Amino acid sequence: MKNKLFAIILVLGNYIANAQQITPLYEGAVPNAKATNITETGGDKGMYKDVTVPTLEYIKPEKPNGTSVIIVAGGGYSVIVYNGEGISTAKALADKGISAFVLKYRLPSDNIMVDKKVGSLQDAQQAIKFLRENADKYGIDKNKIGIMGFSAGGHLASTAATHFEKSYIENPNNTSLRPDFQILVYPVISMKEGLTHGGSRDNLIGKNPTDADIEAFSNELQIKANTPPAYLTHAADDKLVDVDNSISYFENLRKNKVEVEMHIFPKGDHGFIFRHKGWMEPLFDWMKRNSWL
Repeated sequence: MKNKLFAIILVLGNYIANAQQITPLYEGAVPNAKATNITETGGDKGMYKDVTVPTLEYIKPEKPNGTSVIIVAGGGYSVIVYNGEGISTAKALADKGISAFVLKYRLPSDNIMVDKKVGSLQDAQQAIKFLRENADKYGIDKNKIGIMGFSAGGHLASTAATHFEKSYIENPNNTSLRPDFQILVYPVISMKEGLTHGGSRDNLIGKNPTDADIEAFSNELQIKANTPPAYLTHAADDKLVDVDNSISYFENLRKNKVEVEMHIFPKGDHGFIFRHKGWMEPLFDWMKRNSWL
């Protein structure tokens, strides 16, 4: 009986501890939000939809090394593959001493946002700002904060890495919104017809976007010399998000003399992380060479 009671207490203790690791991104009102009766769904399946209260979930390593990574799972800007791409990756990073933070972000929607094009970006910027301003609390280096995105989450991560000079959130302390490095995994990069992922583009900038919006959110066109160093990985046979997204980003980073490394698997298709067990080894090597591991 005592053993059963101890087990129950242990499970409850772990549940409470884990719950305390989930932090709302905003202390007050969520910016760019509309009043709505829409409620979040999919948490029981590890795949969120209709997020109205964005959060960061902290996966703490046993021996933190000072580096932190904000993880942005994909899902075509229609859902968030939170457990599969988010939590599982966070645990793998934490095993290497990296403080991992999984971002549950608002998905573009006219029903919950005044301007659906920038809502997700606001949440990514707020996550960077939150960690940089609370670096001491989490025992992380404020100059070693990276962002990592998968698929449409890779588009959001690359947007954060190329649009940081304009603040889409309140930032009274002028905290830097620039991630120190970016990791993009089979990312959507471009909004250009013939290159983009149609569902992600439609959800973010609409079915009939303006030329200005196409250019602004084609992140291969937004690279400058101060764009953060990048690690890209993709499968050559990706039938959902063409590998040319990563290649075009790589080429423009290189032309702007931004440090970039890319690993292209010949096969694996989209979502290859669920099939290639060793896909993170080249990433860890890159991080080690750059003193993030």
